[in-house]
Amino acid sequence: MSHTRIVRDSMGELSVPADALYAAQTQRAIDNFPISGQTLPEPFIRALLMIKSAAAQANAGLNLLPPEKAGAIVAACEQLLEDDALMTHFPVDVFQTGSGTSTNMNANEVIATLASARANLTVSANDDVNYGQSSNDVIPTCIHVAASAELQHNLLPALLHLQRVIGEKALSVDKHVKTGRTHLMDAMPVRMSQALYGWADQIKANLENLQALQPKIQTLGQGGTAVGTGVNCHKDFAQHFCEQLSQLYQIPFSAARNPFPYIGSQDTAVALSGQLKTTAVSLMKIANDLRWMNSGPLAGLGEIELEALQPGSSIMPGKVNPVIPEATAMVAAQVIGNDSAITVGGQAGNFELNVMLPMIAANLLSSIKLLSNVSRLLADKAIASFRVREEQLQGPLSRNPILVTALNPIIGYAKAAEIAKLAYQQGRPIVDVAAEHTTLSVAELEALLDPAKLTQGGL
Repeated sequence: MSHTRIVRDSMGELSVPADALYAAQTQRAIDNFPISGQTLPEPFIRALLMIKSAAAQANAGLNLLPPEKAGAIVAACEQLLEDDALMTHFPVDVFQTGSGTSTNMNANEVIATLASARANLTVSANDDVNYGQSSNDVIPTCIHVAASAELQHNLLPALLHLQRVIGEKALSVDKHVKTGRTHLMDAMPVRMSQALYGWADQIKANLENLQALQPKIQTLGQGGTAVGTGVNCHKDFAQHFCEQLSQLYQIPFSAARNPFPYIGSQDTAVALSGQLKTTAVSLMKIANDLRWMNSGPLAGLGEIELEALQPGSSIMPGKVNPVIPEATAMVAAQVIGNDSAITVGGQAGNFELNVMLPMIAANLLSSIKLLSNVSRLLADKAIASFRVREEQLQGPLSRNPILVTALNPIIGYAKAAEIAKLAYQQGRPIVDVAAEHTTLSVAELEALLDPAKLTQGGL
């Protein structure tokens, strides 16, 4: 029994594996692009199948596709979406033709094979599954659809969870006052809750900025076909298509008023990636704060103790490392790198088509996935579970000469600086040194220099 079969396309004949659902154009892409071994992400492929299903239903509703063919296409898409081995049918490398035509035809061929078998009729990959479509509007649309779904169902809930956990932790550590730091040097005291509420508001701002981009990323260029003019596409197709897709996803997709910028550029994807980068920068800041606060525990700051998750060294017994903040920092670095690639990709809009679409899709969805997953880990395995080491907070706080800042309005900056320097040199509490060099009593100084009161600001 042969392990291959002969298939044909407009360029001629070639062999494909006998059990493959795809056909000639997919095989040509497999042969042409043995580059990374990475396929487009599963959320992208799932979005592509949903697009094909919605397009078939829209075309049937417009009396452009026979109901039996449209029904077979929809059923084939549903079968694929339920297939645990889905990705085995989509082997085309990310680094392929810049329009993503190979992946679009991969989907068309696989769907056509299954639809033909189900309906006992010939369903054409080009003439039926791809009716009224072009790779040039399908793939940009797929980027928007996949990103919209991953944003709504994964990243936004993950960030909301992170914000909530930080807020709950802030409330629980409000009684703890610690030495603030600027330039990594001792500064005025802060409540630990104030530092955490700062993190929570960073995450809140990222949430709001991502939500503001949702209407843009949910606007689709489908219906523009080859160059944006809508050639070979019914004038009402885009509206019908968006209605069908919105029902499938329960996300409000809308047709672009002008498809040209959604095919010729990837500005919205670049904007979304930029906000993902900003989110990554926020997570990097939080992760690094946690690492510094956890450092030591004897020769570092040792202000908190992160949950011990695994041994930290293959040679040093008992060592435990801040693995979740480290993983978070690496995710942030990767997302920043992805954004650089997407930015370059966005510049590849030449006239009526961007020609780095698969790379943009892969990096954008990778960033969303990484941020979604690590945000929950950071919340649950680092922030929610760390323990405050109160004894490590009080010693440095009581000896902190920078507390003398509170005396500026009374004794002046120059006198305060002189007292601070003496306290540093002598290694003595600032209250004792100030009592010797001002007319203020110890009781007055203790009231003025109370670290907890100083976290409240004002005069």
